[in-house]
Amino acid sequence: MLGVILIKNWFKSGSPWIWFNAAAVSTCLIMVIGVLGLIMVRGVGHFWASPIVQLSYQEDDGQIKSIIGEHVDTTVTPAIMAKSTGFIMSDKEDVLIQYLMKTGNRDLTGSDFRWIQERNIKFQNEPENLIVVERREWGNFYGNLTAVKEGENVIASGEKAWDVLQERLQIALELHEQIAHLEKKEIGAINYGLEKLRLEQRALELKNKWNAQTQKEFADKKAAYDVDYKKYQTQLGELYQKVRRDSLVAKTESGAELAIPLSKIVDVSQPNKMAVFSKIGRYFKKLGEFLSEDPREANTEGGIFPAIFGTIMMVIMMSIIVTPFGVIAAVYLREYAKQGFTTRLIRIAVNNLAGVPSIVYGVFGLGFFVYILGGNIDKLFFPESAPAPVFGTPGLMWASITLALLTLPVVIVSTEEGLARVPKAIREGSLALGATKIETLWKTVLPMASPAMMTGLILAVARAAGEVAPLMLVGVVKLAPTLPLDGNYPFLHLDRKFMHLGFHIYDVGFQSPNVEAARPLVYATSLLLVLVIIGLNLAAILIRNHLREKYRALEG
Repeated sequence: MLGVILIKNWFKSGSPWIWFNAAAVSTCLIMVIGVLGLIMVRGVGHFWASPIVQLSYQEDDGQIKSIIGEHVDTTVTPAIMAKSTGFIMSDKEDVLIQYLMKTGNRDLTGSDFRWIQERNIKFQNEPENLIVVERREWGNFYGNLTAVKEGENVIASGEKAWDVLQERLQIALELHEQIAHLEKKEIGAINYGLEKLRLEQRALELKNKWNAQTQKEFADKKAAYDVDYKKYQTQLGELYQKVRRDSLVAKTESGAELAIPLSKIVDVSQPNKMAVFSKIGRYFKKLGEFLSEDPREANTEGGIFPAIFGTIMMVIMMSIIVTPFGVIAAVYLREYAKQGFTTRLIRIAVNNLAGVPSIVYGVFGLGFFVYILGGNIDKLFFPESAPAPVFGTPGLMWASITLALLTLPVVIVSTEEGLARVPKAIREGSLALGATKIETLWKTVLPMASPAMMTGLILAVARAAGEVAPLMLVGVVKLAPTLPLDGNYPFLHLDRKFMHLGFHIYDVGFQSPNVEAARPLVYATSLLLVLVIIGLNLAAILIRNHLREKYRALEG
């Protein structure tokens, strides 16, 4: 009886609920840290130069074959489960061990990965002369370097081939950069200028201002563009002739030889020969390429710079849009609106908007912003572009506005709470000293409530940066050919579609034609998205803390 009374008193004291709450928070922290740890190990480890294994194994028909590749994963299956899935197991075998090998050479074998049973492996080693060729198409190639060719002539073979390959590959990479610069920057600017001239001509025709004089002016401008275009085309022809000249010849595990043009190669390495410091240097090189280059191979290879740029640009634009509107709405509700039934109803509506599923905002943004607002903008200001839409199609601006609408309730509520915490005596003192209400609000109340505004912005950024569902409808694409920001006037192109880290994770993880190759990029991109969100939040937190310290004395 005494024990029951003690337990009841213990529960009445509230101590159990404190312990339960602490246990729940601790469990959540452990789970978050565990997920981040898994993402970090799987994602960051992808760029480490793994050893290349050559092994001989026996197939089911008794033939001995050889494969070359990287050991990616290992599975251990109990004998009972293995037998139930169709594997033939002897009574002495307790488990079935299988290795997932990345064998590459997709253009020759049709697949990048292969499962090998440990019991079928007869011999394996790690020869130092094995090479890994990272290609712009068809994924990695694994094999032995045989020779380097210039055209049809062999210029190096045997041990000398590796040094000559490195020299020629560096030249090929430099030529490829020059080609990319000419195609994207110089010729891209010409194409952009020609399209602008076409639209200007169409606008003059619609206004009945197209005459012989304007026709001559436009013809002169086009002729100047044609001269530059022919010059760059000549340069491109010379560069393509040089970059396609050299190739390497490599031998596969089956003994077949394959010639790979150096123009199709990103990098060649010999991981089994690398020392630790060489692997560390290569690791940071590949990590830098991942952060700074464009994606390749249906987003399963290359970098994710366009997705990083698009995510940050969209979040910044969203913040610029949502902050003033959220602050103005909160100021009106707290400082000017009559506190009655209507105001309470508006606050309830704002709180309910915060719980609306994000896909609903995406549908609204597509229907109202894109089709109605954007379509009318095109009719009024861009009739020469018809029937091609300018703002009547999903793009960066509509995505930013849609997410601003999605996060607006968070900013309103946080700002209102900050305004409510400003003491009434501060307002009365300012008015007593002769300041008007707007001066009191602008110079005293809003600065003191600014930390709460920044808190709302932090929450808005954290939610907006990770959203995917609405963005799929209002501007995000799998692969954007150009960035929204470039050197062509007006420099920031709000009508362009863009890439986003969240959608990139979804696309690579669930829409990729090569699941095993895409899996490491899912982890790496997820980790990067977390780091981007943390970076944006830290910047806002630092600003908030600075403002809080600045106005702490005034609050006292």
